[in-house]
Amino acid sequence: MNNEQKLLVQKTFEMVAPIADTAAALFYGRLFEVDPSLKPLFRGDLKDQGKKLMSTLKVAVHALDRLDALIPTVQALGRRHLAYGVRDDHYDTVGAALLWTLEKGLGEAWTPETKEAWTTVYNVLAKVMKDAANEVAPLSLRTPLSRRGSAHRLPAVKRPSYRPPMGRPSMPPGSRMPASIQALYGGASSQAAPSSKSGSASTRLPRISNPPTIT
Repeated sequence: MNNEQKLLVQKTFEMVAPIADTAAALFYGRLFEVDPSLKPLFRGDLKDQGKKLMSTLKVAVHALDRLDALIPTVQALGRRHLAYGVRDDHYDTVGAALLWTLEKGLGEAWTPETKEAWTTVYNVLAKVMKDAANEVAPLSLRTPLSRRGSAHRLPAVKRPSYRPPMGRPSMPPGSRMPASIQALYGGASSQAAPSSKSGSASTRLPRISNPPTIT
């Protein structure tokens, strides 16, 4: 994900923002058309869900220039979505529905470059969410119900106690930065983090309240 792709995503999102309600309706209509089994994951009013979806997208898109604040927010979303019943394979369906919606909303502005930029940004952020969820989830909670036997309610997910300092992400001593985080920085080096705990403070991205079930 390079700077040109970030700027293109931000620019085209502003073109869709004025028709946010219509875009959200198109998204959910397409999502349920592709995979009707996802409907039970959305328990609330779809109009309200749509507003939350567009609000979450707005925060994420605007924060692409502040990755130090965006990363922990996206990781937290991934862990929460696990508790909602979201599996790894759902991200592909959501991504396809999102790209379809953007194509309809942008019209002629949906160029090959725009498609590539949105695909890259979505895939990177989705991987960050999946990696965060998989760190705290047993394999049985990441696989389809048909492969696990009977369905059961997902337990509440306890967040890991480790939180990296703000500024450029750092990892616990001796560990390496996940590939998904490296991708956010355009393929930064994955050298082991130093043992020093010092770090500069920066403004955290406001926590997203009541995020949509799937983003």
